[in-house]
Amino acid sequence: MGIYTRFGDKGKTSLYAGKTVSKASLRVEAYGTIDELNSSLGAVLAEIKDPAVKKDVILVQNDLFEIGASLASTIENKKFEGYLSKRVAEFEKRIDSLTDKMPELSNFILPGGGKGGSMLHLARTICRRAERKAVRLSEEEKINPQILVYVNRLSDLLFTLARYINHKENKKEVVWNGGR
Repeated sequence: MGIYTRFGDKGKTSLYAGKTVSKASLRVEAYGTIDELNSSLGAVLAEIKDPAVKKDVILVQNDLFEIGASLASTIENKKFEGYLSKRVAEFEKRIDSLTDKMPELSNFILPGGGKGGSMLHLARTICRRAERKAVRLSEEEKINPQILVYVNRLSDLLFTLARYINHKENKKEVVWNGGR
């Protein structure tokens, strides 16, 4: 038997709790964008060499699977809320630690640099889109509120990781000059 069920052929899918919804629903959009973010991080892993950053990314990918599952369900999981809160604190420590190893950022920079840094910037923008989708969903339906905090801080982490990888690889950051 293949991986296909044919259930979704008419634009419907089942949530974890068994409820059938349109594939265009806010909930499916939210967890689908989390999945897209996770896949983009897989591409990041193919480009970066730094073992500590690879470990960071793999841990985030595991978190994103859990977040996707949470968004695909209408069942509340309080334990997961505490875990996400802990991860946000870890992100903040990691951001501060990496920032201390780089030149101070005093201007806006354009996304880019080397391939790994550029891929991390791209993942950051997908993360921001995932955040917007999750916020929109939270305005219509109940979701774990810590998901919003996690995804917001994750985009900060991805920005910092992009800068860090570019710094380590001696890839110059291009300062935004306002179109001049």
